[in-house]
Amino acid sequence: MAPSIGVMAYDEEIADRIRELLAEEQSLTEKKMFGGLAFLVNGYMAVAASGQGGILVRSDPKEAMPVGAQPAIMRGRPMDGWLRVAAERLQANAQLAQWVRIGATHARSLPPKTQRRTKGGGQHSQEPSTRRARAERGSGAALRLP
Repeated sequence: MAPSIGVMAYDEEIADRIRELLAEEQSLTEKKMFGGLAFLVNGYMAVAASGQGGILVRSDPKEAMPVGAQPAIMRGRPMDGWLRVAAERLQANAQLAQWVRIGATHARSLPPKTQRRTKGGGQHSQEPSTRRARAERGSGAALRLP
């Protein structure tokens, strides 16, 4: 059985490598979640350095499971459209790049995020500039990458 998503420190070296691979992405943000560090493309989580080791990758749930991945499990249940890839399968940059490409490509294929109402009745924007402003205020929101 695949390991469940839990809370633990993520591999910063893998996170740095992911960041480098996504450096040219126009709408990239980072956000700590699931005990790891997620990389969001156009507001959608694409790939994450996992707190359980390795990475989580967003994928098309209609596609066949790529060789080298397992379904991501959360609270004992498989997460549709998410793959877990063990750190041992990410040694070479070409290996990591393959998975980052899958996640970023799928995130880019999703419809644009729209504004949604917050609990206080105001608008919550998915625009990167809004996330950056929250991060600068120290709210712990996603950070805008250079």
